[in-house]
Amino acid sequence: MIPAIQLKNVTKSFQDFVAVDQLSFQVNPGEITGFLGPNGSGKSTTLRMLMGLIKASAGEISLFGNALHTHRDEAMKRVGCIIEKPDFYTYLTAHENLSLFARARQVHFAKQEADALFHRVGLEGRQHDKVKTYSHGMKQRLGLAQVLLHNPDLIILDEPNTGLDPQGIIDLREILVALNKEQGKTILFSSHILSEVQEMCSNLILIHQGKLM
Repeated sequence: MIPAIQLKNVTKSFQDFVAVDQLSFQVNPGEITGFLGPNGSGKSTTLRMLMGLIKASAGEISLFGNALHTHRDEAMKRVGCIIEKPDFYTYLTAHENLSLFARARQVHFAKQEADALFHRVGLEGRQHDKVKTYSHGMKQRLGLAQVLLHNPDLIILDEPNTGLDPQGIIDLREILVALNKEQGKTILFSSHILSEVQEMCSNLILIHQGKLM
C-alpha cells in the first residue's frame, strides 16, 4: 500500500531555529489521523510543508507516492486543506464564492453538484446568503465545502475546531467521520481537543519541539 502521506527525516530551519527536526511518519489511505503537539511544537510548519507552502530544509515528503519537490502539481490534485481559518469574499453568497473557486480550479459546479455539497456540509438552505451573515461555525463548514470542491482523496485540516461551540465541534466531527466512512477520505487534522481525537482517530502522531514522540 502506497502511503497517502510519507515524511522521511524532514527538517525545517529558520536561520538558527529548528522548527521541525528529522521528522518521519506516514499516514495510510483511509485513515483518520490526529496530529498533536503543544504550541510551538512544529505542527503548523509541518502542515505547511505538506501543502508545499514552504520548502523543507532537508528530507523527503511524498503524497500518494508523488515526491513534492519533483511532482508537486500531481500530488496537489488529490489534496484539499484548510490552513488556519478559511477566507472568503464576505460580500458574496456562499454559492458565489464556491463558484469562483470552482472556476479557478476548472471544476464542474452545476446545481446538482452544488446542492449535494452544501447538503454534505450542513449549509443546505443557506447557500444563497451572503457570507458576512455567517457565524464562525458556518464559515468553517463553508471552508470544508471549498476543500471538497475537487473531490480530494486526502483532507488536511489545521485546528478546524478552533472557535467552535460544543455543537459545532460535534457537527464537524460527524461530517468528517462520514467523509471517511462513506467516501473513504483520508484525513489528517491537528487539534488541541484530545476528546475529539479520541472520538475520531484510528491513529495519532505526537510531536514535541519538532521531533516525533
